[in-house]
Amino acid sequence: MARIRYLKGDATSPQAKGPKVIAHICNDRGGWGKGFVEAVSRRWPEPEAAYRRWHRERARNDFGLGAVQIVQVKPDVWVANMIGQHGLKASRSSGPPIRYEAVRECLRRLAAEAAGLGASVHMPRIGCGLAGGRWDRVEPLIAAELIARDVPVTVYDTD
Repeated sequence: MARIRYLKGDATSPQAKGPKVIAHICNDRGGWGKGFVEAVSRRWPEPEAAYRRWHRERARNDFGLGAVQIVQVKPDVWVANMIGQHGLKASRSSGPPIRYEAVRECLRRLAAEAAGLGASVHMPRIGCGLAGGRWDRVEPLIAAELIARDVPVTVYDTD
C-alpha cells in the first residue's frame, strides 16, 4: 500500500503532475479568515467566495459537519473545503473544535471526488492548527480513507 508523502513547502503550490486537489478543514459557522485559509485566499478568491455562499445558503444545501465542497481554481487544481470543525474556538465543555468523525466523513467523500478527477490530494496537517486536533489522530484517518483507496496524498510542512 502507498504511504503519505511528506514535503517541506506550501500546500497551495502542490508538487505533482496531473490533477490535484488541495484539502483543508473549515468550520461549521461560516468563519473564514485565519490559518491555512489565508494562504488559499491569497492565491485564489474562488474557494472563500464559494464557502461563504455555501454557508449563506445552508438551508438549501448540505453545509454541515462532514460535508465537502470542491472548487475548481485552475484547469488541473481544485480546493476541497471540508467541514470538520465545530465552531471557532475551544471551550472548556466541548474541547477543541476538531470533530474527528466529521473529518473521517470529509475524507471519505474527498476520496470519491479525487478518484473521479484522477487527482492526487495535497494538504497541510489538516485539523491540527486552529481546530486543535492531533496529528496522531488525523493521520490514521487519511490512511484509512484516502491511502487505502489508492488516492495519493502529500502533506506539506512549512518549517
